[in-house]
Amino acid sequence: MSGITDLDALREAMAENAERPEGPARNARAEELLAAAEKLHVPLAVIEALGHQLKVYNYSSEKGKMFVPFARLLRMWDERPEDFDEFEAHSLHWVFKWVSSGMLDQPHIPLASIEKWLGEMERRYRLAGYAEGAVRSAEHSVAAHVGDVPRAERAYAAWLAADRDAMSDCHACELHGQGWWQAELGRDEEALELWRPVLEGRYTCAHEPHTTLASSLVPLLRLGRMDEARANHLRGFRLVRTMESMRGAYAEHVEFCALTGNEARGLELLAERPAYFTDDGQPQSRLDFLSVVALLMDRLTALGLGDRQVPGPAGREWTARELAARARADALALAARFDERNGTTRVGERARARMAQKPLAERLPLGVRSVGPAPVPAPPAAVATADGQPDLPSLLAEARRLSDHLRPHAVEAWAAVARAAEGVELDPRDRAEIADHEAMGLGPAGAALFERAAELYTEAGDPGEALAARARAAYVRALGGDIAAAVAAVAGPYEEVLALYAAGGTGTRQTAAVLMGRARVLLRRAHAAEGPGAEAAYGTAEAAVREVLALVDGRTGEDVRLAARAAEAQAMLAELAGLRGDLAAAVELFARGAAAFVGAGLPWFAVEYEARLASLAHHLGDTAEAERALRAALEHGGAHLEAPGRAQLHLQLAELLGNRDEVAEAAQHALEAAHWADAAGESATLGAWARQQLGGFLLRQGRWAEAAEVLESALPDLSAETHGDGAIVQTQWWLGDCLSELGEHRAAAERRLQAAEIARTWPEQYDHATLAHLAGESLGQAGLAAEAERAYARAGELWRDLGNPQGLVRSLRARAWLALRTPDGLAAARALMADALRECGRARDAAADEESRQSFFAELGHTHRQFGDLLARAASDGDAGTPLPALFEEALSQLRASAEVFAALGDGALHSRTDAELTAGRLEVELGRLTEARARARAVLAAYAGADGTDGGKSPEDADDTGEAVRTRRAEAEHLLRVATEQNQD
Repeated sequence: MSGITDLDALREAMAENAERPEGPARNARAEELLAAAEKLHVPLAVIEALGHQLKVYNYSSEKGKMFVPFARLLRMWDERPEDFDEFEAHSLHWVFKWVSSGMLDQPHIPLASIEKWLGEMERRYRLAGYAEGAVRSAEHSVAAHVGDVPRAERAYAAWLAADRDAMSDCHACELHGQGWWQAELGRDEEALELWRPVLEGRYTCAHEPHTTLASSLVPLLRLGRMDEARANHLRGFRLVRTMESMRGAYAEHVEFCALTGNEARGLELLAERPAYFTDDGQPQSRLDFLSVVALLMDRLTALGLGDRQVPGPAGREWTARELAARARADALALAARFDERNGTTRVGERARARMAQKPLAERLPLGVRSVGPAPVPAPPAAVATADGQPDLPSLLAEARRLSDHLRPHAVEAWAAVARAAEGVELDPRDRAEIADHEAMGLGPAGAALFERAAELYTEAGDPGEALAARARAAYVRALGGDIAAAVAAVAGPYEEVLALYAAGGTGTRQTAAVLMGRARVLLRRAHAAEGPGAEAAYGTAEAAVREVLALVDGRTGEDVRLAARAAEAQAMLAELAGLRGDLAAAVELFARGAAAFVGAGLPWFAVEYEARLASLAHHLGDTAEAERALRAALEHGGAHLEAPGRAQLHLQLAELLGNRDEVAEAAQHALEAAHWADAAGESATLGAWARQQLGGFLLRQGRWAEAAEVLESALPDLSAETHGDGAIVQTQWWLGDCLSELGEHRAAAERRLQAAEIARTWPEQYDHATLAHLAGESLGQAGLAAEAERAYARAGELWRDLGNPQGLVRSLRARAWLALRTPDGLAAARALMADALRECGRARDAAADEESRQSFFAELGHTHRQFGDLLARAASDGDAGTPLPALFEEALSQLRASAEVFAALGDGALHSRTDAELTAGRLEVELGRLTEARARARAVLAAYAGADGTDGGKSPEDADDTGEAVRTRRAEAEHLLRVATEQNQD
């Protein structure tokens, strides 16, 4: 505080404080600065400090504090308006809008006072000569808040009709307010149309598009525009996450999560902002926040998660059910205070409606990881009798129907039978089937239970089914790795069933089951076989498979079990073909097996084989067949496909499409892969891969904010052990690119430096050099010149070691520009540019071919051009060490050299040549050489004579770019010619 001794020091301190994050610390500093301003005994200092205090209060959770400094400012204005300069007088009238809207947010301020204040605002604006648009906007806010729709509509129409002037909000804020009213009236399409320029980035401000992105979420969901809603959530939440004053917008993102099956992410959002539960500086935004907290907690309770611990107000632990009750009670109490103040029921009705919303999407995958309590699936409804007891006969009939027709969930149906049969005496057949299906759900651990089922089938008088159960027991032993024991165990049932079948003692279904069990065991042995005996194992397995086919051929009829045996046998032959290295035959046989399953009405069994077929086709370079198979697998699996398999299929399809540059659809599949990986509990493994890929696809579409959010979500789970350090480097690299595009240059530099540190250890150093160079760019754009210089210097060393002259030259040029920022840095900048010119010459002379020579020659032209620009910049900045005419002469010399180089390169460098010519012409005007400047302008016009910017050999996009360049150069040349001519006449 002792450093603030004059108005300039105060202004510098206020500017520094304005850059600090929103919150109590910034507010407290503003209060300190006001005290310091008062000690200066300069009225304008106090006025500016009060204005600063008003601004930081308005953009914080302590908005209720702004009324006192405003009242003081207004009194000072009324007493001595001459103490206000033009800017502060404008600011005083501007914050009338903040105060009027702020009063609405405070239920303790009477409505009569707000109306009186609105009238005072109108009077003062009229006296100051301002249009009525801002006043009508404020009136609309009052009427909409209390629920006076007719008055709100009148004010809205007057607001739209009023002329814009110095008191009008920025276009972005006005459009947000107008769209909000349309959405409030249920006119979602109209709202989104009004918001479109803001959402597209045409209008922005400190809090836009942040607020509009949040407000658009529910209207988009109501209209079924789910992809846009997802994108706006990812973009918008990134913007509001750190802004304390945006609790209302933050609440809309929590609401979005509650309405789209993203309850776990909603809980994460609540955990990030614990103070939002209790901050009371702006009651309206607290009411909004508590309303959506209640909505989210009710949703969790409805999913059976009411007893789960959730984030809540500090001081105790909360369950979802408890927090729902607390948030609802607090929200309704706040709403009641507003309604009592307003004399209407509008605020309470709106809060109740918001808390009562139903989900607008069962699930909307977001791509980001969300680890939290998963909804508890409802148990299948049990068939019950009139007295409420399980209806065991009906359960048995349903279980047999599912298993006889190989329907999904047959094992679960038999488990339901087992639960219902506890304590009930069953016949051996029923007990055999229960044991048999329980064993199926146990995998390798089910061998003993299969043997028990075999005993019960024998007791029930079904020797064929008993042998089939024993064959199943042998197979699960093979799955457990004891292949020799499995081969021995299946031999007996195989011989016995053939004899029994020949004697008419069992049917084709049971015999096929035993033969298939033996074939599966022998196939497992074939997979494990190595060396000279492998072909014998393959042959034995193939004979066993063909024996199954011979048995069922022509006998499948309507028996889906036999049809399934035939289909599986085809797939087993495909596996054997693969083991023998005949991949083309394997593809054909897998396709046959999959088609047979689909033909039998069992498409979910085809999924595994379509997936394997896709892998083989991809290996063979047949991407069309690979894509067909992956799409077929997803289609055939349908709702029965388990989460891990679904995630794998979507990810494979995403990678395939991405390699074909079909990135929009690839992103959709990567999004689905991430969602299903999370559902499978594989967030840290498969999910991280999917998110990494999704981020890359979004980046390739220019969707920087969404890509950044997804990549940041992927990074914590990526590990060198699981995913490889290449994946980590690529993710950091992509993230750095996104952050750079978003203007977050310091964060971009951090990511690029982290990636470069990993790549530093790699044998090939090209990536290390590129990342160091990119880090230099980001550091420079972040204003960290010394750090940028070090990064570029390191990149230059690496480019030199790699024998990459272009990279070296570009690093030298970048360092020269950085040097120019330093005190007396022109000499260092000159030296670095001179080094760059020498490196260009060396590279050109040493070029191995003409194409390389031309490339290095072009780099020489660009270096001369940048050298000229740098010298001109030094002259414009008033470098004290060199007379301005001398600097301009030196710059002009470099620009002439650049134009000559590009002229030698021919038509391919025409735009670069004319650009250098025009810049040289402008310098010649500065030096008073008007004849030379006019000559350059005419030369440029002559170069484009007859050019219309089209080229039949170019794509439409390239032709458009060329045409724009031609039009720009012509316009610049005509302007230069006009200026040089007019100055000559003067």
